[in-house]
Amino acid sequence: MTQATFAERISHWQRDHGRHHLPWQVSDPYRIWLSEVMLQQTQVSTVLDYFPRFIARFPDVASLAAAPLDDVLALWSGLGYYSRARNLHHSAQQVVNDYAGTFPRERVALESLKGVGRSTAAAIAVFAFGAREAILDGNVKRILTRHEGIEGVSSNAATLKQLWASAEARLPADDALLKPYTQGLMDLGSLVCTRSRPDCAVCPVRSDCYAYLNDCTETLPSKKPRKALPKKHTVMLLAHSKRGIHLNRRPDHGIWRNLWSFPEFADLDTAHTFARSLGKTDQQKTLTPFTHRFTHYQLHIQPLVVRINAPNTEQNWLPVEYALAKGLPKPIRQLIEETFPND
Repeated sequence: MTQATFAERISHWQRDHGRHHLPWQVSDPYRIWLSEVMLQQTQVSTVLDYFPRFIARFPDVASLAAAPLDDVLALWSGLGYYSRARNLHHSAQQVVNDYAGTFPRERVALESLKGVGRSTAAAIAVFAFGAREAILDGNVKRILTRHEGIEGVSSNAATLKQLWASAEARLPADDALLKPYTQGLMDLGSLVCTRSRPDCAVCPVRSDCYAYLNDCTETLPSKKPRKALPKKHTVMLLAHSKRGIHLNRRPDHGIWRNLWSFPEFADLDTAHTFARSLGKTDQQKTLTPFTHRFTHYQLHIQPLVVRINAPNTEQNWLPVEYALAKGLPKPIRQLIEETFPND
């Protein structure tokens, strides 16, 4: 008896064991695009929390395009990789201005949207329009690497070329299987062929999987050598007064672009000097320092809380409730919630 193809086995597995009730499993290209951008470098469980709130506030691409960037960043706050939110806002305006509010159907045209790469564009084209396109996100790279026994770090050009060729060659012959196959790849990588301790016993393609047959699922994909992350240090001034807390909007470059944050200083003395420039200081204390990890470095943060008894300016003082409605980096939001819970 001839064994079903790779695509057929994954499609059938998805039908019986995959996910079918995610809120973005619809034909609406706007919701599909939004979910695909949110799912970049983010777990499904996290996106399930953000997606409904985003849709409630921006139910269609026109409402997202017309919204102030600050509102978009506020809803994105805590989801991380904030360039995705800025790109999302920019892309919504592209769709409205360049495509009359209708998402293009072709992958190449979808790639013209800011923040949409080849794999994301392919996923949108498949799920929204039934296009014959291959995806290659992190989950799919892991599945193909293990199944085919592809060595080499996936970010290397030669390895990536091999992976794309494999992804395209494995597309199902029957176009009716394109959607379940594509979703099945995502589900299989997320639920079964996981980064560590994959559940090979329930995998529908284990019978001809190179990594399973050769007992090397833990060594494939090849891991990029990890470099020690450099450390940077900063003092954050948590100034508060009867007018609220003192926040600055960050510039349109560097980390946390356009988000709201506490002023930062090289040392405690400089932070104290700035605090006194805001008005008469009353109470002050240092909080336990903590470290926030970015992709390329670690930021060691020393929070300094200072009470300003008589602020000499009205600028940049925000009531806590109003501040929490702004676009805030996750550690800043946590600092506000933990330091000023009753304000």
